[in-house]
Amino acid sequence: MAKRERVMRMSVEQPLWRALTAYRVLTMFYAVGLFATAYDSFTHPWVAVTYFAVLFVWTLATLPRVAGAVHCTKPFLAADLTVALTGILLTRVADAGPRIDAGGPTLPSIWTAGAVLAFAIKGGWRWAAFASTLVAAANLVERGAPTRDTVHNVILVWVASIAIGYVVEVARASERTLARALEIEAATRERERLARDIHDGVLQVLAMVQRRGSALGGEAGELGRMAGEQEVALRTLVSGGMVPLSRVSEDAALGALVRAVDEPDDEADPVGPVDLRSLLAPYATARVTLSEPGAPVPLAPAAARELAAAVGAALDNVRRHVGADARAWILVEDEPDEVVVTVRDDGPGIPEGRLPQAEGEGRLGVALSIRGRLRDLGGTAELVSVPGQGTEVELKVPKVSRGRASTR
Repeated sequence: MAKRERVMRMSVEQPLWRALTAYRVLTMFYAVGLFATAYDSFTHPWVAVTYFAVLFVWTLATLPRVAGAVHCTKPFLAADLTVALTGILLTRVADAGPRIDAGGPTLPSIWTAGAVLAFAIKGGWRWAAFASTLVAAANLVERGAPTRDTVHNVILVWVASIAIGYVVEVARASERTLARALEIEAATRERERLARDIHDGVLQVLAMVQRRGSALGGEAGELGRMAGEQEVALRTLVSGGMVPLSRVSEDAALGALVRAVDEPDDEADPVGPVDLRSLLAPYATARVTLSEPGAPVPLAPAAARELAAAVGAALDNVRRHVGADARAWILVEDEPDEVVVTVRDDGPGIPEGRLPQAEGEGRLGVALSIRGRLRDLGGTAELVSVPGQGTEVELKVPKVSRGRASTR
């Protein structure tokens, strides 16, 4: 099945940047409105008018800067905080002293918190503590004395900005952990898929070369010995440890994580379900009897292919462990909610404990080629074997796939 790659950008902090953009615009108009309602109380209103003209232009011109972490650079943050601190210190120049002493707002009012929050979202709680401390110092200088209202406002901005910065840091750490877990899961699924394909082809050929070469002897025997060594090495590889992570990258400038995911290419797959019978028909031979319904057995293309491959793996096990002359029967049942395929042989059966032992030796035919395929489809594979009475493998796949293969 053809695949295409799609890059998916995950960022839990992006909504915070959008909220900050709206906050800056709204609080800028709020500060202008406060000034307009108290215009007659200002001793030097032209100072305030000049400052608000600068604040208006600065706020609107810098909206792209606070739309995301990539454009919110350190020089911009420094300039933005300077605008806020300048407005606080100019309040005593523009406003009347008694009004300031009575607890009147500063020129930028609550717009100042937006500059501090930008530090918090960009750099975390340490940056927030630095910016809020400078704002606190400017407020104390503007008031001339640490009044109750001033201390209350300073502590409120300080605590809120540090809390938001800490939450952003925790969210980023959680995001990295989630991306790593998703990549590990995807790598594990890919390793299992490759192991199934290798087992269905390469390992079987190597095992056959080893057996035939050992039987012929001479140079063929040496070739068989080398094939056996390669088979052991390949089995160890496909059943080995975790695939190294190489596709998770952190983009610190963007404040986001980027991961690549593989998706089925819709243009390469048949449109709509396929008839499972057409995929199982090639397995019918003089030694393999196929019993199927008279009507089509529709399944999603990916589910039908994986189920047919699992049937092929079960028949390969019959030929390998029972012999080329073994008889096998395939029964297809189309249930309302699932499709059931049973593969039965007339061999001697599997000795008790043999399957766990085979998996421990790296022989993953049942574990990966059969159970692994069905697990990825949300189905099950049940194996029943009684010594002297053959082996039966029952494969069940839901018609509406609940497994990873349908969402990969």
